[in-house]
Amino acid sequence: MFIAAAVLILISMLLVLVRAFRGPTVFDRILAINSFGTLTVLLIAVHGYLDGRPEFLDLALVYALINFIGTIAVTKYVGFQKLDPEVDRHKGDI
Repeated sequence: MFIAAAVLILISMLLVLVRAFRGPTVFDRILAINSFGTLTVLLIAVHGYLDGRPEFLDLALVYALINFIGTIAVTKYVGFQKLDPEVDRHKGDI
């Protein structure tokens, strides 16, 4: 049963990567990468269960925290980038 769950997680990861590359907006891509990170946490937890190594859950939790902080940072960067007047003023310089 857990092997089937791991396979379904891998298929979901593939579908999320497709959304990340085809997403119409940058926020769709950020959400897809966040979902990929969440699915990675699930895959690490299932792998740890299948191998009988409960310390993998600690690794999964650390990865989840890094994924959350990274997503917040990228979202704030993209959201505040539009508020910077210097970006609009120097668009024609490149």
